Amino acid sequence: MESTLLYFIDLFGTAVFAISGVLLAGRLKMDPFGVIVLASVTAIGGGTIRDMALGATPVFWVKDTLYISIILITCLLTIIVVRRPKRLAWWVLPVCDAIGLAVFVGIGVDKALQHQSSPMIAVIMGVITGCGGGIIRDVLAREIPMILRSEIYATACIVGGVIQTIALETDMNKDSALLAGILSTLIIRLGAIKWHLSLPTFALHR
Repeated sequence: MESTLLYFIDLFGTAVFAISGVLLAGRLKMDPFGVIVLASVTAIGGGTIRDMALGATPVFWVKDTLYISIILITCLLTIIVVRRPKRLAWWVLPVCDAIGLAVFVGIGVDKALQHQSSPMIAVIMGVITGCGGGIIRDVLAREIPMILRSEIYATACIVGGVIQTIALETDMNKDSALLAGILSTLIIRLGAIKWHLSLPTFALHR
């Protein structure tokens, strides 16, 4: 049984990722249906892939339709708030994405461990949960997925997932380990955004 804290963190992550989907849809001047689609795949895409991989049926948003309600409400409120003459700062979308990313990595690791997965598989499921929705969003929007850009992205997810699993191995409280993993991913990702941190690139010279 998921703790109340875990459940509300999951709902929070759903809302934040939905916001990032709405902001990208607005930047591309999509109609209301396009806004909802982009927000939805961003918010629940990664978790859907995770649940299908783990054999968790039905997937979380089919079992609990509050997730869909959160997405729809978030879409409406975000459209109302951002429809102002003032342009959004460049960092709003990546920061919203970073918050959702960190939250979903922690949720993914936790859910995989609930299904008796090994720590390594749990970290992989965390990365899928965090990055899957964003990949679908960016592909639909004809953008290069953030996970494939030069800035540190998936690496932040891996580090956060590893820290969470190690914390659990040291008998840390489940919620504390979750928060440690989330904060680790978030700090690394925000640092990458602010200072444009990236890993060395691989290039073949002809």
